[in-house]
Order: sequence, then C-alpha cells, then structure tokens
Amino acid sequence: MQHELSSKQTGIHWVNFFIITSFHILAVVALFFFSWQNLIVSSIIWWISGGFGIGVGYHRLLTHRGFKTPKWMEHLLILCGTLALESGPIQWVATHRIHHAFVDVPGKDPHSPRDGIFWSHVGWIVQGTAQTHDEATLRRYVPDLLKDPVHVFLSNYYYAPNILLGAGLLYFGGLGMLLWGVFLRVTLGLHFTWLVNSATHLWGTRPYNTNDDSRNNFLIAILSWGEGWHNHHHAFPRAARHGLKWYQIDFNWYTITVMRWLGLARDIKLITPEQMPASQERELRQAA
Repeated sequence: MQHELSSKQTGIHWVNFFIITSFHILAVVALFFFSWQNLIVSSIIWWISGGFGIGVGYHRLLTHRGFKTPKWMEHLLILCGTLALESGPIQWVATHRIHHAFVDVPGKDPHSPRDGIFWSHVGWIVQGTAQTHDEATLRRYVPDLLKDPVHVFLSNYYYAPNILLGAGLLYFGGLGMLLWGVFLRVTLGLHFTWLVNSATHLWGTRPYNTNDDSRNNFLIAILSWGEGWHNHHHAFPRAARHGLKWYQIDFNWYTITVMRWLGLARDIKLITPEQMPASQERELRQAA
C-alpha cells in the first residue's frame, strides 16, 4: 500500500498542476469583475461547500462519525462538499484517516509540515498522494464508504456538480458570477483547507499535549468555519465540537447545533466535562 507507507512521490501530477494553476489565474481575473452581487453569491456557496459540505459533511460526519444524520441528509452534505473540488468523499476521508493514523510522522502523514511547509500546503497535491489512494488502501481505511453507492458515485463524478453550478451561474449571473462563484471561491477555499493541514501544525496554542504538532489558530478557524481549533480536534478526534469555549468561534458546530434542533443530528460526540480540565489547566500554566 504505497500511499500508507509513504506520502512522498517523484514527479509532478500534471493534471492537478494544470487545474490548480488555471483556477488561480481565473481567480485573479475574477477580481476585475467585482460586484456586491457576485461577492454575496460566492460567499454563500463558499459556506455551503466549505462549511456545510467539507467541515460538517466530509470531516465531522464521514471521517470521524462525530454525529449521526438521516441518509438523505448525509448524501446532501456530501453533495455540497463536492463543490469545494477537494476530491470525492471516499478519497478525501481516506486521506484524513491516514493523516490521523500517522499524524506528523515524516513520510507517512500525507501532508505534514515535517516534510516541508510547501509540501504540507500544496506540494502533496501536485507531487504526493494527491487524494489518489489505491484499492487496498481504500478497503482498509474507508470500507464503510465503499458500501454506499451514493458515496461511490459522488466520488467518481465529484467534479460534475461544479460544472452544473458554473453553467447556472453563467446563465443567470454572467461571466463575473461564474468567475466569482466557481474559480475564485474554489481557489480561496482550497487554500483555507490547506492552511489547516499546514499552518495549524506550525503556529498557535497547544492546550492539550497531543503526540503531534497540532495547534489552535483563531484566524484559520474563522477562514475554515471552525476547523482551525486543530489541537482540540487531535486531542479528541470524534468530538463534533472543536471550539470549546464560548469565544472560540466554530461555525460548523453551530450548524450541527441547528441540525440537532431540527431533528437532523443525533448521537453527537462531545468532549466530556471530566476531560475539559486538562485543557483549562494547561492554558493556566501557559498564561502564568
């Protein structure tokens, strides 16, 4: 299982390189088509794809099973996640479960800064595992998802929803809305997710003594809808809430809370009151 044993690969994934480069160029072009309408539409889609889809759906639901939701809701969350263009749910979840299994182990963690800052941010996409795991690795890390035909379908055609979305934006809002709603939004969303892989293993606070470099970073938490409370997450991976204090903004947790009020989230995994003092005690020591 090559991807489990080593995150390093030689050569460049030219398709990924071309797509990423093209999206960055068109993201810059989008800035010349600014309008408040384009900004609002792209911001809404950014939350739907990055928060509702990736943070709540791909990450807290599928990867860690931090809560349960009806199947139709699970599939809706994952459909929204495909709009982030971060690969399909099966490959994405496999990568993240491998990350937790070998977190910050050089050569095994798919995107650890210990293999280089650039590598952890985008290098692993253009040269590394790049969300392309072989069948044996998938059967080991995501057997639950392989049994769901909807997840398999969305993983095979994860790029299609963005094509349909782009066509709709072009028809109803013109070229500027297409550029903002797809190319600029996807490009920024990718970097915000990549910052969780790179920056939150480099800069921030460590209230929990985990066996890795994970850190809490307020700015990245804002940019990633709450995923930046990364030390909390690595201390208790299954917990659906990452921002533990009232001032630790966690939009993805707020979404799960609303889902619970609507009867769409149950069996929510949380850090227990008995576990909390470990964090509080360390924070007091750091402040002293």
